[in-house]
Amino acid sequence: MNTSPIRIGTRDSKLAMWQAHTVGKKLRAHGYEVEIVDVKSKGDLDTTRPLHELGTTGIFTKVLDDALYENEVDIAVHSLKDYPTQPPKGIVLSAHLEREDPMDLLIPSSDGSTDWLNDQNSTAAIGTGSIRRKAQWLHRFPNHSTENLRGNVQTRLKKLEENNWQGIIMAAAGLLRMDAVPSNAVALDWMIPAPAQGVIGITHREGDTAAQAACEKLDIEMSRITSTIERSFLRTLEGGCSAPIGALARIVSNQVHFVGCLHSLDGKREIKIEKEGTLADWNTLGATWAEEVIAQGGKEILDELK
Repeated sequence: MNTSPIRIGTRDSKLAMWQAHTVGKKLRAHGYEVEIVDVKSKGDLDTTRPLHELGTTGIFTKVLDDALYENEVDIAVHSLKDYPTQPPKGIVLSAHLEREDPMDLLIPSSDGSTDWLNDQNSTAAIGTGSIRRKAQWLHRFPNHSTENLRGNVQTRLKKLEENNWQGIIMAAAGLLRMDAVPSNAVALDWMIPAPAQGVIGITHREGDTAAQAACEKLDIEMSRITSTIERSFLRTLEGGCSAPIGALARIVSNQVHFVGCLHSLDGKREIKIEKEGTLADWNTLGATWAEEVIAQGGKEILDELK
């Protein structure tokens, strides 16, 4: 029986708290005492501007890194899609929980039909704060417009009710975890999700062997492998800029099935790849496939984004 409490750092949104309590429950099952410590990030405080305007890919996560540095918490819980592909010096990404549904959902407005989804020449206003979702949506529906949508799960659903939009795009994982999937939700099986979408990641301070041992008990190998492939793809392409990049890896037997994409911000240009690789080579696949995207014209798109 472990008696020293593990302080779990988390953002204070309902979804983030759900994730932290889920980690706490799993640690308790291994005999640990836990304490939840909530903090508020710059990304949570400013919900008006699009995420890419806030100036950093770690906008939701830096405050938790700081809490680790200051020894205010022992581990930090993240939606891994929000966490930088290169953890800051002294921070280790040590656990990947089992993945929830990684895909995106369209939540249509409750007072209209969705026939327009079958017409690529239709016009509609769609809410999303993600440049990835915006670019993929506009590539498929070039006559649509997108509206900035930020905030927690409940806030976003409320904004749909308050605005004259035809729908909003949200991650299936967050809605499922909050038991808040609207009955009219439409699965976007064509939209390639953010790298590691649906995965809860846990970080700790480098050198904290007790925290590392606790985290390693929660790590799910298949989740770690697919997340790492996707995040390596992102890191190789990203080069420090925010870009509309999607990636999804799935493991079937000893093969990795992968789909990845890069778009221009307006959605007009798309580079999309579908690949298969051997599971034994998983640690090199993401970067290799990203280089293929770069060679197929991705460099020009990325240079424009910078």
